Amino acid sequence: MVRVLPTIIVPFKQIVDIKEIKVDPSTQTPVTVGIPRKISDVDKNALEEAIKIKEKHGGKVIAITMGPPEAKTALRETLAMGVDEAYLLSDPIFENSDTLATARVLAKAIEKLGEFDLIICGEMTLDGLSAQVGPRLAELLGIPQITYVRKVTIEGNKVIAEKDLEEEYETVEAEMPVLLTVTREINEPRIPSLRDIMKASRKPINTWTASDLGISKEDVGTEGSAVQILKVTVPKVERKGIIVKAETIEEAAEELVKMILKEGVLGG
Repeated sequence: MVRVLPTIIVPFKQIVDIKEIKVDPSTQTPVTVGIPRKISDVDKNALEEAIKIKEKHGGKVIAITMGPPEAKTALRETLAMGVDEAYLLSDPIFENSDTLATARVLAKAIEKLGEFDLIICGEMTLDGLSAQVGPRLAELLGIPQITYVRKVTIEGNKVIAEKDLEEEYETVEAEMPVLLTVTREINEPRIPSLRDIMKASRKPINTWTASDLGISKEDVGTEGSAVQILKVTVPKVERKGIIVKAETIEEAAEELVKMILKEGVLGG
C-alpha cells in the first residue's frame, strides 16, 4: 500500500570547489589541499526538487552523504534548505571507493532507512562527471530509474518525468518507488535564510559507520572498487606563438588559412 505522504531520499556528495583548484607546475597535478568544499551543484538541484515535492505533496526529505566527518557542514546546509533528516556515512574503509563501491554503501544505508517512494540524485557530480552512482544505486535496490530528468510531476503513485535527450525531450512514466537523476535545468536551488541556518545548527545529524551498515572492507575502498585511479594530471598546453605578417588584412587572412590547413585543423 502506498503512503499518502511520500518519503524522498537524496544522496549527494560534498566536493572541492573546482573553481579554486590550482595546478602544481612541477608535477602538473591538481592541488586540492586547503580548498573549500561544497555540495556538488547538480546535487543541489536534486535537493531543491525533493524539497519542492515535499512542499506540494507533504512527506519528508532525507539527505545522505558518504564522506569524512567534515561533511557534516554540507548536511547542515541541506537541513537549512528544508531537509528533514540528515545522515552521514563515514568510515576510514570507505576512502578511495569508486562509483560501484559508493553505490553499495548508499544502497545499504537506504535499506536500513526502510520504505521510501523516491530517490533523487544529481545526474553527476562535478568532480567526477561519471553519471554512474544513480544508475548503479537503482540496480542494487532493484527499482526503476529515469535519468537526465528536467521536469517532474507526481500523480498518485506515479512519477511523470520529462527527460533531456539533448536533441529532443522524452516523457517517461513509472510507479514508485523509483530513482531519478536530474539536470541543472530542473530548478534554481534556494538560498537558506539566516533563520533557517540557525535552526539547522540545532538539528541532529546521524552518523553510520561500515559496522552500522553491515559492510565489509572487501566491498568498499580500493579493494571493493572496479576502477582505480592511479594518477591525475593536467595536460600541459603551450602556444606555438606564430605571428602572421602581411601587407593587408586579406593577405593575412589567406596566410592564416594556409597555416590552419597545414596544421590539419580544417579539411582541405
